[in-house]
Amino acid sequence: MKISRPHPSEYGHFYRGYIDKVADQDVRQLLDKQLNTYQSMISHIDEEQMHYAYTDGKWTVAQVLGHINDTERIMAYRILRFSRRDKTELPGFDENEYVLNGDFKEVTKDSFLDEFLHLRKSNLVLIDRLSDEVLAFTGESNGMIFSVRALIHILAGHLKHHMDILVERYKLKIL
Repeated sequence: MKISRPHPSEYGHFYRGYIDKVADQDVRQLLDKQLNTYQSMISHIDEEQMHYAYTDGKWTVAQVLGHINDTERIMAYRILRFSRRDKTELPGFDENEYVLNGDFKEVTKDSFLDEFLHLRKSNLVLIDRLSDEVLAFTGESNGMIFSVRALIHILAGHLKHHMDILVERYKLKIL
């Protein structure tokens, strides 16, 4: 099943950059493909790079990886809630506070990767069970309305965004 691109009314303006990262790709195929590209990127990080930040005040590679996993988990939770027509407004989250309190300094790259692979595979099972009707269901989080379809695109676009940053600013490689 191809998941259509969400209309701008289905997500907050802040998230447009993530949606645009998906462009016209089949988002379901991209989510699956990202398992391999992300794994390839992480496998080439050495432990010294895990503590590297490209400038003062920016997150280390380990913190970026922790943020990716946190966001994967949070967006999937939103997908679950909204796909079940839960109309309870969900709060946003402060990614900087999450990173600050994530204590990612001692987490290994293999542990980050293992966590991500489990999260993404579980999320794909959830996504594959959603009908076209359910993809259009909406809910509110952080004062914004999101469709389930938009959250799925945000999931893929968010990872792509951070992988691009890891390549461009942190000089990591995707092989």
